[in-house]
Amino acid sequence: MASRVSEQHIDPWQLIAEHQAAHRQNGQFGAAASFIGTMRDFSERQNLSKMTLEHYPAMTGQYLEKLEQEAREQWPLQDCLIVHRVGDIYPGDAIVIIACWSAHRRAALDACNWLIEELKYRAPFWKQEFNPEGAHWVEENTNGHSSN
Repeated sequence: MASRVSEQHIDPWQLIAEHQAAHRQNGQFGAAASFIGTMRDFSERQNLSKMTLEHYPAMTGQYLEKLEQEAREQWPLQDCLIVHRVGDIYPGDAIVIIACWSAHRRAALDACNWLIEELKYRAPFWKQEFNPEGAHWVEENTNGHSSN
């Protein structure tokens, strides 16, 4: 499994290139789809200077592995990469990287889209945003979705 959490700054394009080179399957994949989520300097609040993502390591690691496995069961993927940041994150920093490789584009695109939606709305992360007014925990809406 290539799913993991990172407490360090991540370079999305480098991680994708390194993963693809290390797991080269010459001639087996015809499509690669990726999603890179970065921190904005706004949400419901303006002028965000930082965000802290907290998690429970055992639960988060298992959840990412479960998502990857589910994607591999739903689509004919040759490979999959999920890396999610935790800790202090600043505007412009990459928060999440998802990459899917398959023989055909539809499987790669659909799996990538499904994975980011699952991560966005169901992953066990707790978000605190910082702006000049102070720190604010981001609460979930009643439908279970984060307000950001």
